[in-house]
Amino acid sequence: MQKLRYSQYFKFLFVLVDVIILISTLLLISNTKIFSENKYFISVFWIVSWFLISGRTMIYHNPRTITYTKYLERLGTQLIFFTVATMVTSQLSTAFDIGLGSFRIMGALSFLFFLIKSSLFFLIKWARLNGFNQRNIMFLGASPATELLRNTLSERKDYGFKIIDLPSPHPHLEELKEFWKKNGIHTMYLPAKPMGDDNSLISIMRAAEQSRVKTTVIPDLISDDFAGYQVSYTETQPILQRAKPPLDYFMNAVVKRLFDIVFSLFFIIFIGSWLFPIIGILIKLDSKGSVFFIQKRYGHLNNIFHCMKFRTMVENSDCETKTTEVNDKRITKIGRFLRRTSLDETPQFLNVLLGNMSIVGPRPHMLAVDDHFREFISKYSVRSMVKPGITGLAQIRGLRGDAGNTNIEMQKRFLADAFYVNNWSPSLDAVILLKTAILLLRGDKKAY
Repeated sequence: MQKLRYSQYFKFLFVLVDVIILISTLLLISNTKIFSENKYFISVFWIVSWFLISGRTMIYHNPRTITYTKYLERLGTQLIFFTVATMVTSQLSTAFDIGLGSFRIMGALSFLFFLIKSSLFFLIKWARLNGFNQRNIMFLGASPATELLRNTLSERKDYGFKIIDLPSPHPHLEELKEFWKKNGIHTMYLPAKPMGDDNSLISIMRAAEQSRVKTTVIPDLISDDFAGYQVSYTETQPILQRAKPPLDYFMNAVVKRLFDIVFSLFFIIFIGSWLFPIIGILIKLDSKGSVFFIQKRYGHLNNIFHCMKFRTMVENSDCETKTTEVNDKRITKIGRFLRRTSLDETPQFLNVLLGNMSIVGPRPHMLAVDDHFREFISKYSVRSMVKPGITGLAQIRGLRGDAGNTNIEMQKRFLADAFYVNNWSPSLDAVILLKTAILLLRGDKKAY
């Protein structure tokens, strides 16, 4: 197994930094009345409550693949719980009083935590991006899922994974042991489906355990029957139950719908009211035809709805079956501008208001496209478990358009959409909207 030089100290480093921040803050307010009278109680309470809460928020559990979005969500939850605990305790105990000064202290403390911990997060990412703190991994066996993961880990250098290839695709067990030892392999990735003889696979996994090489099994979300299930227990007996997406819970759905209504109304009233007529006039001056392009798309639970866009092409008979190509001759002059700026999608705020779409969600495709990919991506209908969106996780990751290997790109797009369905949260929506705004300002090269 690979000898870990630095990773084992990261958790200790983060804990130490948090203790220093808490103690430093206490020292800075040591001359105030609130602290001088109850310094021991406040000191013990802050440190103990901080680390008790961390067990719930998992703020010190930061795998290499954790995103800054998830990290911020955990940090924000930690700070909110910590602040609430301080405020509630102050009301129940006479040990220290609460006042306007204390609110300022908690605000400053939260900002300090955010600044320092975010800096540490990106410092570690930068180090891994530049070849430090690498983790040696290998893939044994191949499947569509392992190839997609391999591709992702190769692209994301900031994760700090160094992929070491086997000299031969089917090594003997002794050769595998020697390979682990020689290359200091930390983790071996295996496809969920058996690679051949079950006995040889069991022998490999036992040998890996004895050699202290971690094994990670990769489920194939595209074809595995149990990919949408999670393990639960009846007493000590593990059972598989179908996972319930967050938006299947009533309050989550209500929160998302309320946001959609407020956001779409704001856009239509304050922006669309003057922008739509201007775009409509430009489209009419540029080419003959209607201002809007309305096309049937699959929506929530595969119900068909009429998706609205500004017309960006000359009217043609291929619009229901032929997707857009690079330098597509059907695109008009004003249409090319609208596509580059994504302004052609803005009428979909009307779809959102009508309840056919959401601000954030998997992008709706042409019926022919969905029908085609549903044939070989067996879990493709997972996308329809939430309403389609004007923007989505796949789009901000550059997974759009038909360039490159269409099948591989569509599988990546599906995995991003499936992740969104199964991991929705208000903070995830907020980050997608923020990154969408940044992408629009910079210009999306894949928008054509």
